[in-house]
Amino acid sequence: MDKDGFIFLATKDSIVFKEMEMHAHKPQKPLQSSLFHREALQFCNIPSSKMAPVLDIEKELVQHSERVKSVDLHPKEPWILASLYSGTLCIWNYHSQELVKSFKVAESPVRSAKFIPRKQWIVTGADDKFIRVFDYDTTEKIAEFEAHTDFIRSVAVHPTLPYLLSASDDMVIKLWDWEKGWECTQMFKGHAHYVMQVAFSPKDSNTFASASLDGTIKVWNLSCSDSEFTLDGHSKGVNCIDYFMRGSKPYLVSGSDDHTAKVWDCVAKSCVQTLEGHTNNVSAVCVHPELPIIITGSEDGNVHIWDEATYRLENTLNSGLERVWCFGCMKGSNRVVIGYDKGTVMVKFVSPHSGVYMGSLVKEKEKKEF
Repeated sequence: MDKDGFIFLATKDSIVFKEMEMHAHKPQKPLQSSLFHREALQFCNIPSSKMAPVLDIEKELVQHSERVKSVDLHPKEPWILASLYSGTLCIWNYHSQELVKSFKVAESPVRSAKFIPRKQWIVTGADDKFIRVFDYDTTEKIAEFEAHTDFIRSVAVHPTLPYLLSASDDMVIKLWDWEKGWECTQMFKGHAHYVMQVAFSPKDSNTFASASLDGTIKVWNLSCSDSEFTLDGHSKGVNCIDYFMRGSKPYLVSGSDDHTAKVWDCVAKSCVQTLEGHTNNVSAVCVHPELPIIITGSEDGNVHIWDEATYRLENTLNSGLERVWCFGCMKGSNRVVIGYDKGTVMVKFVSPHSGVYMGSLVKEKEKKEF
């Protein structure tokens, strides 16, 4: 283990990272193959018929803490927002490596926290059933109200309208309007177990999806309290979801206690791929908005990097910080933040030669930043 907590198998001149090559439908045996330089984690896929792309993963920040339940990135400031099981919020500056702010929100776990940059707010949902809103410059509390009758698992901010979605163990999703004094303007019922996460569609912001321990994903419209359709294919509860686009078509990726992630075509309303390889519950999923990769994290402690087009498992990363709970990424950046049992890690994906990955979608202006 290096000083930042990453686990490697060391040789004299380089560090060997344990990589598992796996086709999405058929697990293979682990292969000891990829070489990682000390200054950057260099990901290489095992060549088959032709040379595979190479990707450096550079550590930008490693902060040890209590269990991290959610992470978010500010779109303009170099800030990572982390909410902790202890009830504390932390904001880290990943450029200066300094703690910007840290303050207690609740005596119970804060399972979800998001920036609302257009208001200079942070919104949180906690196990004490309360939603709280803070000014992130002054930490002044803007609002506080009991939103559910059980733990709040997830909050999601509408991209343009003054709306917040919250999801709870009470099996209900609620829509809140902050311009109406945080009035609950709609309730969405239909799940038969805890609702673990909600996410807005990038194609139509009046549409959102929800993941539940009843084993299903439901897709809803803000104007109707009943779901539009249900995606059913996992054999156990669904912990996490993320939307992504292929051309004009919306897709979802989901992670489950059945140890798999699934990719769903939201137009055909069907599963198009199952991603296998984790050995414990899949607790976090993310489709990077700038890079053609799907990222899955598990209570087995591993982060898997999948090719979005082929669903091939390209790399496996283990930080040594125990279970993975959450990811954060955003448009305009090739960074990813990972929340673990024992802290937060930020990494940056970059080609050692061109600043791009897989022919990549990182824009020219992004390359100059690095």
